Amino acid sequence: MLKKLASDALGLSDIGMVIPKSDFDKTESDDFVMHESGEVIYLLIKTKADEYCFTNQALIHVDGQNAISKKRLLRRYDYAYFPITDVALETAGTIDLDVEIKFTIGNTPLSIDIHKKFATEIKDLYKVIHAMSIEMKENTKKYEIAQNSLNYAAQSIGKIESREVTPASSFEAITRFAKDWMIDQKDKYNKKDFTDLFELYINQ
Repeated sequence: MLKKLASDALGLSDIGMVIPKSDFDKTESDDFVMHESGEVIYLLIKTKADEYCFTNQALIHVDGQNAISKKRLLRRYDYAYFPITDVALETAGTIDLDVEIKFTIGNTPLSIDIHKKFATEIKDLYKVIHAMSIEMKENTKKYEIAQNSLNYAAQSIGKIESREVTPASSFEAITRFAKDWMIDQKDKYNKKDFTDLFELYINQ
């Protein structure tokens, strides 16, 4: 704890700050936001080495491996392909200077320390990503149910005998319908844009 306090006093710690909306365009993350396709930044956290940019479509992580090096590694986690799980928030104690938000996106665990003066903003962010994780989990279940329903329907149709329908034509029709139907279900349950949750919890 003494080392932590000394590090904070010397300005050596990597505690993040929430960047105001007016300064989004001054960050590296903003250069990689797909503004042209409707992507919008809702919250941006900057530490000495990293930036964590939460948009309606993805988390953009500008990873500076240390505060001294100018090299940056850009990682983009689109919500449609990197589900969020294990969301947790560690609030600040009496002498702590930071709060910590933790979650896993895809297979990547992340832990972000933010100065406790931004506790309100981080609590709002926690609500957003927790709600996202629940919705992603529910959508996965619904998609699995849709897949099972299609399998049961295909098995039932396959048992229907008809002189007018050959096995080949029946198989072709079922396959074509199944492909189109599953694409529609995947688009329905594989949500790409979470503007609604960001607007609900952050832009109040």
